[in-house]
Amino acid sequence: MKKTFMIFALVLLVPALIFSQGAKENPETVLAQVEQPVAVNVGALKGPTAMGMVKLMQDASDGPVAGNDYTFTLEGAPDAITPKLVKGELDIAAVPANLAAVLYNNTNGNIEILAINTLGVLYIAENGDSVHSVEDLRGKTIYASGKGSTPEYALDYILDAYGLVDGKDVFVEWKSEHAECVASIMAKSDAVAMLPQPFLTTATMTDNDIRVALDLNQLWYDKMGSVLITGVVAARKDFVEENEAAVRSFLAEYEKSIEFTNEHPDEAAVLIVDAGIVPKTAIAEAAIPGCNITYLDGDEMAKALGNYFDVLYSSNPKSVGGTIPDDAIYFK
Repeated sequence: MKKTFMIFALVLLVPALIFSQGAKENPETVLAQVEQPVAVNVGALKGPTAMGMVKLMQDASDGPVAGNDYTFTLEGAPDAITPKLVKGELDIAAVPANLAAVLYNNTNGNIEILAINTLGVLYIAENGDSVHSVEDLRGKTIYASGKGSTPEYALDYILDAYGLVDGKDVFVEWKSEHAECVASIMAKSDAVAMLPQPFLTTATMTDNDIRVALDLNQLWYDKMGSVLITGVVAARKDFVEENEAAVRSFLAEYEKSIEFTNEHPDEAAVLIVDAGIVPKTAIAEAAIPGCNITYLDGDEMAKALGNYFDVLYSSNPKSVGGTIPDDAIYFK
């Protein structure tokens, strides 16, 4: 009888002991108490790259996402983003594709490209109806932004391919931000500007006299047989090496955010306006399909960018920092 009672008592006691120990030493509980979310500072431009990021930005506003505690910085021009990335104020940044190559060469390889996030988004817009071919640009002033990055080199390549010389046949007036180009083309009849999305849609929906005159992405493809790559997401290599799990977590969440923007443009448009990227939801929603927001990583990314850098280098070596980056630039 005593033996039976003791067994019965042990049966009752063991679960209690297990529960007590679990409350104190459950591995998941201990892990949650010990490990802190990784602080990740992310920068993006007020355009397609940030538009693809808005769902992640919204999720992050409620707290850490998949182990990362995000701080987002949105700027109007690459010049405001790149110094922060180089100095370590940003860990990850969406930047023009060629600029990532320049930074890689200028930092002795301390920049790593994580993924391609934007394909061609460049167009020539006109306040009027006189430009229907590249030749029609002869004698005109083109308002543009993005000097020193993809827009400049893409425009230079297209003009050269069609026999026009900047400063002689056409005159490019560089502005610090795309929004200034929109203001310039809206202020003057017959004005011409190179505009990326969503600024193109902002201009055409605000002023009915502004129209899409030329698709630079198509012109590039016609001459090169490959797509124009506008933007990538890059990171400091030292940050990647120290926080590889956090970087992989970011990429997974960023890819889902891009899918959300493309698949739910009406919902994404609200977030885009809330982030101050585009002034109106109707403009944001209309612009999304033309923004070519995408996600390419790994070997597919490396192959596409390798071909793109070859083209840029052959046209102007300084466009990629003087040397075509080696494979170490790609995060795989």
